[in-house]
Amino acid sequence: MQFFLDSANLTEIKESLAWGVIAGVTTNPTLLSREDSAFELLAREICTLMQGSPVSLEVLATTTDAMVEEALKLAALAPNVVVKIPMGGEGLKAVSRLRREEKRVPCNVTLIFSVSQALLAARAGAAYISPFIGRLDDIGWDGVGLVEEIVAVFRRQALDTPVIAASIRHPVHVQRVAAAGAHIATVPFSVLQQMAAHPLTSQGVARFLADWTRRQGEGRP
Repeated sequence: MQFFLDSANLTEIKESLAWGVIAGVTTNPTLLSREDSAFELLAREICTLMQGSPVSLEVLATTTDAMVEEALKLAALAPNVVVKIPMGGEGLKAVSRLRREEKRVPCNVTLIFSVSQALLAARAGAAYISPFIGRLDDIGWDGVGLVEEIVAVFRRQALDTPVIAASIRHPVHVQRVAAAGAHIATVPFSVLQQMAAHPLTSQGVARFLADWTRRQGEGRP
């Protein structure tokens, strides 16, 4: 399973790249609104940092023609842009047009909450589909279970559309979607940090340093 960083913050992206663990970036209007830079400048900087790896940028339009027009503008920002399109009838028409008619712009169909939606998005030509597991958990449904179902159905139906587990809230989500067969997990930087940390690791490092400092204090080489 690959990791995408769910962030529009340049500092977080640079740090995650230095770890050598992320293969892409996903953004959304909420994440972008938290940054001070102008949208186009920030989007280009993120795409440059990712050096050809996919960067998802989301349309705000709600009708097919407007989605397609906005998607083409986003795709023109950099060759590694993937356009996020919200699930729905208008979105499916936009994805189909972008794949077949408009320079084959890759689309990440977002806000997916059912197997049926995932199937429709894949058949429309989505390059990725993104089920939102945290939001399902919020209303008492099993978000990870949905990922598992989608992966199983896609395998049975010979669909090769990668499944991005999105709306991840904590490291246990990551572990469970990996076990469920998700191809990609897109995670906030805070979750990435939690994944790298463990109290026993910290205790172990402190113990090693203390033991070595004591040895040096005893004058032993």
